Amino acid sequence: MVRHWQDLTPDGHNDTPLYIQLASRLAAAIHVGNWPAGEVLPSERTLSEGVGVLRITARNAIGLLVEQGLIRRVRGAGNFITPRVSDPLSRLTGCSEMLEQRGFKPNSIWLERGVRAASRDEVVRLGLVPGASVASLRRLRRADGMVMALEHSALPAAVVPEPMAIGASLYRYLEERGKTVVRALQHFRAVNASDDVAALMGVAPQAALLMIRRIGYSADQRVIELTDSYCREDYYDFVTELHR
Repeated sequence: MVRHWQDLTPDGHNDTPLYIQLASRLAAAIHVGNWPAGEVLPSERTLSEGVGVLRITARNAIGLLVEQGLIRRVRGAGNFITPRVSDPLSRLTGCSEMLEQRGFKPNSIWLERGVRAASRDEVVRLGLVPGASVASLRRLRRADGMVMALEHSALPAAVVPEPMAIGASLYRYLEERGKTVVRALQHFRAVNASDDVAALMGVAPQAALLMIRRIGYSADQRVIELTDSYCREDYYDFVTELHR
């Protein structure tokens, strides 16, 4: 789709290199949704002619956005807008619900879905008796076919007695059983991908990831969910609004 080229055209009187100006304006257009996730960008030739710059300038601008993770190159097909998720930190939602609200098609690749003995850490954090069991859920979370995160959840087996009955959304399953997560604490930290995590997520070993630990509470203030998520930093944004 042809855009309003004047909004992207660099200022020739500005000392900032033209390709950086063009990259900045393209990034702004992507962030406000002028190009939705998965849409193909105009070719280098179309872009250069549309904004009145040399083709090498358009190529360098696109290359910069590829480095920043906003655009991905597909050999023989073109340059596509990378799916990104903006997660408002003030609202508690499940991953599937959040992706659907933003126009993505979510799905999961299950790596583990069963009942096992709780680890010592899980016994303590979930307030279980020694020897208790937990439902262990491990999966790749995808949006429009792109792996966004690797997720591992542990819940008391009394809350999730049949893990194989969980469909696309854990939170919907819990709601149907009257075990809704009504409050959660989330802890964030930067980590580097281990070899195993990198292989599963399709990233380079030691790539930067955002690790999120979620502790979910039921209406009676019992901890019923422990979830560790490894999120690709190039596909995930977290947004919070502050007031004074």
